[in-house]
Amino acid sequence: MDEEGEVELEAPAPHEHAVDAAVERKDALAQNIALMTAVLATVSALISYQSASAQSEATFLKNESILAQARATDQWALYQAKSTKGHIAEATAALTGDPAVRAHFQAEQTKQEAEKKLVQAEARKLEATSAQLSREAEGKLRPHHRLAMALTFVQIAVALAAITVLTRRRWLLWGSLACAGFGLVAAATSFW
Repeated sequence: MDEEGEVELEAPAPHEHAVDAAVERKDALAQNIALMTAVLATVSALISYQSASAQSEATFLKNESILAQARATDQWALYQAKSTKGHIAEATAALTGDPAVRAHFQAEQTKQEAEKKLVQAEARKLEATSAQLSREAEGKLRPHHRLAMALTFVQIAVALAAITVLTRRRWLLWGSLACAGFGLVAAATSFW
């Protein structure tokens, strides 16, 4: 009873009765499956951690790639601005009759051309960095996919083990072991 005098009822799941009864009668199959399930749950937690870690690293690298590409785009815009300034200086120098003004605008055109080359080099460097980071992100994401598949098979193995205890069908245990083995192999080979 709780503080208000209401009766609290706990409704255990059907498999809990089977597990409790098996433990009371020292059922070796149930105990072995319970141990296997505990080990698989631990392995499942480790696989989940590795998968999340790989996904986080890939996301970080992809964000850095996007940031580098945005900086490269800014550099290309600056390149265009310098190119336009250079063309304006060239046109002004061609149209003026004053030699001093012409010399000033020719110097401005030369300056813009030199700065434009530096900006272009920086933009290309940033684009290369962006592409490299994007490739690294894809490389980090590959293990995540395999780890997610491994986690799925380990969870199927746990479910089949629980069904084995409930139904007493030993052939399901072989299915559980096969799924667990496939999941463990997939997890072990995910970084290759």
